Amino acid sequence: MNENPSRDDQLFMQLILTFQSAAWQALGKIKNPITDKIERNLDQARFSIDILDMLHRKTEGNLADPLKTILQKSVSELQMNYVTESDKTENRKMPESDEKGKSEPAEKKTDTDKVHEKKKKPAKKEKAPGKKK
Repeated sequence: MNENPSRDDQLFMQLILTFQSAAWQALGKIKNPITDKIERNLDQARFSIDILDMLHRKTEGNLADPLKTILQKSVSELQMNYVTESDKTENRKMPESDEKGKSEPAEKKTDTDKVHEKKKKPAKKEKAPGKKK
């Protein structure tokens, strides 16, 4: 195997790392280098993960094994972390209405959504503890 990657391979790797870094920042796993703060934005994280997933699907059969492996592992790792962070957010909210877990039917489900659904466990329907006076 050639130890010196081509210019295109280097550029593609940089593209992967750019979206991977953006996703880690949006998941709140690393500091934003501009603000020097941990910031969470799950919508932005999902966007970056979905771009990487789309790249993985669209480049199927066209990548050298090292790039294919890096991209595949990156998507999987980010999706699992997205699920973890989403679950944390849902557990913090604990809405009183039945709106929890409902999604808009017009949205097309992404692979990140599918991973999230597989990891979700059926929720027990319990009333939130109220304060008694």
